[in-house]
Amino acid sequence: MSARKIPAVLTAVLILGLSLDARKKSDGSAAAQFRQPMAKAEKPEHALNRLTFGARAGDIQRVQKLGVKKWIDLQLHPDRIAENPVLLEKLQPLDTLGMSTMQMLQNYPSPALVKEMAAGKLPFPEDPDKRMMVDRLAARLAAKSDSGVPDRPSLDALLQPDQVRTLRTAPPQQKVELFASLAPALQYQVLENIGQGLRMQLYAAAPPALRRRIRSAYGSQALVAQDLTEAKLLRAVYSNCQLAEVLADFWYNHFNIYLDKGADHFMVTAYERDAIRPNILGRFEDLLRATAQSPAMLFYLDNWESVGANSPAGQRRKRGLNENYGRELLELHTLGVDGGYTQKDVTEVARCFTGWTIRQPNRAAEFEFNARMHDDGEKTVLGVHIPAGGGIHDGYQVLHLLAHHPSTARFISRKLAIRFVADDPPESLVNRMAATFLSKDGDLRAVLKTMFDSPEFWSRGAYRSKIKSPFEMVASALRAMDAEVDFTSGLNNQLNQLGEALYRKAEPTGYSNSSQEWLNSAGLLARMNFSVALVNNKVAGVKVEPAQPSDAAALGSPDFQKK
Repeated sequence: MSARKIPAVLTAVLILGLSLDARKKSDGSAAAQFRQPMAKAEKPEHALNRLTFGARAGDIQRVQKLGVKKWIDLQLHPDRIAENPVLLEKLQPLDTLGMSTMQMLQNYPSPALVKEMAAGKLPFPEDPDKRMMVDRLAARLAAKSDSGVPDRPSLDALLQPDQVRTLRTAPPQQKVELFASLAPALQYQVLENIGQGLRMQLYAAAPPALRRRIRSAYGSQALVAQDLTEAKLLRAVYSNCQLAEVLADFWYNHFNIYLDKGADHFMVTAYERDAIRPNILGRFEDLLRATAQSPAMLFYLDNWESVGANSPAGQRRKRGLNENYGRELLELHTLGVDGGYTQKDVTEVARCFTGWTIRQPNRAAEFEFNARMHDDGEKTVLGVHIPAGGGIHDGYQVLHLLAHHPSTARFISRKLAIRFVADDPPESLVNRMAATFLSKDGDLRAVLKTMFDSPEFWSRGAYRSKIKSPFEMVASALRAMDAEVDFTSGLNNQLNQLGEALYRKAEPTGYSNSSQEWLNSAGLLARMNFSVALVNNKVAGVKVEPAQPSDAAALGSPDFQKK
């Protein structure tokens, strides 16, 4: 591994993402382990392993100085934490994060929308740079439509001989300086003419604003997905509100949506920003309603096309009732597969949500209730009678019923305990969390506090008991090594190889919180390859300093990669 040699203990942690506590007694029962408290000195490390994406150098000391209990309380109230200015600066160029779906469609359109813009059916972007980007794409599409092959001038026809030579043979920074000196229109022409290798050289060496223009050569809509994945990684690595980021990841997977399903490519940004993030520490019912009314969820699980058989629209259309959302709402979002519902309940819930649809899914993409699609007859869900004529309130009544159901309290509490405590959490803890859930109206902050205050959370059974997911492992390694993340395309490639492509879990289950899901030979080999690439500065967009033998101690624990 040459001069950038990392200490053996640190290498093992980076490779495996685990370090099970060797002090656990093989002859001790699991129940006994959860009754045995961990040492006081281990608590800061444990808190950081569970509530963050991993400790950075000095974090152990900071938690010790503040006190573990006060530090946890602060993380439970992220509004009291000043955000890292480095993170804010890195997020600033990612403008789609603050756009409505309609704004994204206009500024970063798909080829189909570009054609409509060229035909005068939709307005072009107002921003001159984005307008130029769309104009170039429209010209390419028109040329391809006319001749099958876009007509592109050669690089020699676009630039002077010395400029061509610089672009092809000079060091990357000189290439960027030349490229930056060109007029924007000429930049786009050059990008269309060069190969991927040269384009990536320019991308890696360019400042953020110019990098964005280079990235647009892959297609403007690609920037939407790039902004999402880049922001998720940057927040995990740099945010001071670590528990909030861990919870945002947890709840996105709980209410998972597949980014690459049609119109969801443009709707997931608003979904995470407006439905998930504002509700991660609020009432579960508010989170449940926000996801239920999100156009992204309605599209992903096909509820936007669900029509009641006896509705005015149902009597005229071939489309009928779609049970996808009703089934996942019961099985994955609330009660759990063993939560006591029947197939009849699935059908009745689906009837309650007919008419919950999307206004212009490829334009405004806004939630609307269409009474003509709604089955307004009486229903019975989980033994509760829902009278006829309720309209949109049928759905609200179901969400309220489910959000206050004992099976939901237990299912959500157990899933949180699996994420933060152990793969098989003790029933005593789950029961107390569920009791808090029911008595506190689904207050998620209160449920988490019950867990973090519990003796089980601070037990030998919880200490060093879990394996990180690939995303958690990658973020932890970057934090532990104080990596400088300039851009994240290299990290995204690594996560794809590790089996956790961000926002691209096709199944509604989302990525698993169970350690066993990630414990296999292929996964461990991929972690080894990542660790070698990382410490040798072979991950594009990421820079780390060579580790020294003292670094393991500075990180606070050889288990910093493990939750």
